[in-house]
Amino acid sequence: MGNSDTKLNFRKAVIQLTTKTQPVEAQDEAFWDQFWTDSVTSVQDVFALVPAAEIRALREESPSNLATLCYKAVEKLVMAAESSCATAKEQQTVLNCVRLLTRILPYIFEDADWRGFFWSTLPGQAGENDSLNDEDGGSMPLAQSLLNALSDLLFCPDFTVAPNKKAGPETHEDLQSIDSCEYIWESGVGFAHSPAHYPHHDQNRSEILKLLLTCFSETMYQPPGDPLPNQWLTYFASSENRHALPLFTSLLNIVCAYDPIGYGMPYNHLLFSDYREPTVEVALQLLIVVLDHDNGQSAISVDGTTTGTAMDQGAEITREVLAPQEGSQGEPQNLFVNYLSRIHREEDFHFILKGITNLLNNPLIQTYLPNSCKKINFHQEILVLFWKLCEFNKKFLFYVLKSSDVLDVIAPILYHLNDSRQDQSRVGLMHIGVFILLLLSGERNFGVRLNKPYTVRVPMDIPVFTGTHADFLIIVFHKIITTGHQRLQPLFDCLLTIIVNVSPYLKSLSMVASTKLLHLLEAFSTPWFLFSNPSNHHLVFFLLEVFNNIIQYQFDGNANLVYTIIRKRNVFHQLANLPTDRASIEKAVSRKRKGSEASQRSVPNSPTVTDPPSMEGSFPAKEAQPGTLKATLAEMPDHRSLGIERLTEKMEASSLAEQAAEDADAPGAAGPSPSDTESSVEDNKPAASTPVPQSPTSSTASIQPDLRGAIKRTASMSSREGGEWRPTSEWVQSWKQKLPLQTIMRLLQVLVPQVEKICIDKGLTDESEILKFLQHGTLVGLLPVPHPILIRKYQANSGTTMWFRTYMWGIIYLRNVDPPIWYDTDVKLFEIQRV
Repeated sequence: MGNSDTKLNFRKAVIQLTTKTQPVEAQDEAFWDQFWTDSVTSVQDVFALVPAAEIRALREESPSNLATLCYKAVEKLVMAAESSCATAKEQQTVLNCVRLLTRILPYIFEDADWRGFFWSTLPGQAGENDSLNDEDGGSMPLAQSLLNALSDLLFCPDFTVAPNKKAGPETHEDLQSIDSCEYIWESGVGFAHSPAHYPHHDQNRSEILKLLLTCFSETMYQPPGDPLPNQWLTYFASSENRHALPLFTSLLNIVCAYDPIGYGMPYNHLLFSDYREPTVEVALQLLIVVLDHDNGQSAISVDGTTTGTAMDQGAEITREVLAPQEGSQGEPQNLFVNYLSRIHREEDFHFILKGITNLLNNPLIQTYLPNSCKKINFHQEILVLFWKLCEFNKKFLFYVLKSSDVLDVIAPILYHLNDSRQDQSRVGLMHIGVFILLLLSGERNFGVRLNKPYTVRVPMDIPVFTGTHADFLIIVFHKIITTGHQRLQPLFDCLLTIIVNVSPYLKSLSMVASTKLLHLLEAFSTPWFLFSNPSNHHLVFFLLEVFNNIIQYQFDGNANLVYTIIRKRNVFHQLANLPTDRASIEKAVSRKRKGSEASQRSVPNSPTVTDPPSMEGSFPAKEAQPGTLKATLAEMPDHRSLGIERLTEKMEASSLAEQAAEDADAPGAAGPSPSDTESSVEDNKPAASTPVPQSPTSSTASIQPDLRGAIKRTASMSSREGGEWRPTSEWVQSWKQKLPLQTIMRLLQVLVPQVEKICIDKGLTDESEILKFLQHGTLVGLLPVPHPILIRKYQANSGTTMWFRTYMWGIIYLRNVDPPIWYDTDVKLFEIQRV
């Protein structure tokens, strides 16, 4: 009964505030205390008792009352931080103020005229309350006061952290002088002590972290590409925040140390409440948001070459090496990015990578008892964090790649890519997964690690195969290209670029993977597909480069691929004899138009490949469910129009002999024998960085170095009639003569007669005998001089940076539904579609 009365009193206070025609004085404490002194039970109650329409009405009709409400709530939080929030009453007041501000702030941000409110002082308020003044006696902006108070409260003993010593009320620790580095929430990076866990501490942390996340969400109410910096993030990540270091380590450690399985007792998640998971989820979201803020990052070392570190001796975190620095234009540095970039100890890398792989692999866990294992749902945020770690700390990237642990990241990424390929609401997940694989494929060790046998049998609707992780990757990519939805077409270039990057290191492809690669070439090389788009022929160049790399550098172990090439030799002959006359081009294009009426598939109707049975227990890829809410990313990178060379920088590899010598000289170098160690990065030729263009139809630049001139001339060699692009004979000839078919044709010229001869002589009908012959064959001295290996490394640009920011906030918007912090507000960063 008392709880109902409390809600009723709170609701009456809200009605009084929204219906008053005259401003309420800030000194009327009796009136304002109604909003935070009584227990409103939960944040869900606050959201239910403060309707959106009444907040907007208050903002428009009584702006002074809304301003005073915000000011008084911040004042209460500052006063609680100054008094160390020692009593239960103060703690309840803090929670109520936090919940109220979480509810109100999105409606402040959606009105451009109100966004500067928290960065100014209220008329008549300056000097009235010492708690809101800065050290010089001037009035501090409300935003700074709020962020300082929330940071203090996140390390408040008996409220959000366990006290280090027994203390009575008279000896309660002062938050203003407390050493928050002694109160880091979890052991791990830079902190060896494992503090006690209390559910109410996790709950209180979650509510404060959600308010911080709401403060930083001002970005959602600005259109994509808005140059205005986020002042909230700038201040929070600067040296003005004295808790930046313990906050960074707390957020990182609590995420990486989280174990959703626990002791592994079946159905434990149904028997016991997990108070840690909500805290981990919001901590992860807050961490990736703060790491996204790129203010002054030009001064940040991201190559791991800094001499000092914040993580030197367990709990003894050295502050002297982390003195705040200024950015190149005098802007404050993002300390969170700085701390992340300076982690260097192997035990820290092991802790981080183990935590990330455990969480990524959680949805893949298979048990005999259905639904007996707790499954997490924040794998997309984990992927963003992994991306940030690899982007800002190159030593971490090299650590990931130096052992087979990288495969524990690859398997769940490929699982999610395969599972999401037909669900348009998860197209963002597809992009982040492909981006990570593209980033990793730029490193030689990644291709080498893919040779490890694939033994993890996660039920997926892909053909059963026996092979390596490289086979797994190729089979999943084939599935995405041939059965994914149309919005994935811009990813085709990226998918094939990944295969090209790793192809020189693939020792032995299975028959299933070899067949898939040839099927892709068969599909992409049909005349009508090549002539239907000015950039489709790039896909053929990619696949030919894959075959050339394997033939030249890994011929000995790839009898399956060589056999498949011989079987499908007509595909290469047809490609070499591709018609270039106008009549044939027109005939192929007209055939395409007729076919498009019946099918809108992105991959042409080529002879189908009969798949072996899918894995036992697998389910088809899920389509978007009706009634789901999805965020549409307006700035989805269109890699076909952007040009893969804008996403990557080309690096020409050294010769096989040089690389083998380098590996032999390197002490303790991890890697394969010289026979499969082909390349080393030598000269960097970064591509130009440009924003992601909006038009999906603009022509791409060439991805082959010797095609640059040819493709630049295509503008004059193709024509547009009525706005529709049309291929011309000159255009086809310009790239057909550049097709790298010499190596494959020479292989066919040598091996086809030999294979035909042994088939006739021995009457062979079993392919196993032919494979044995090919395994013991050699083409030494018969093939053209090996071509240089070209590695395409991911190169960040403003377009992809903006896409990552949009994708990240889209995830956060959709994941925060209890309470629905941003629901039904005027978000401008992306579109919200309700289906």
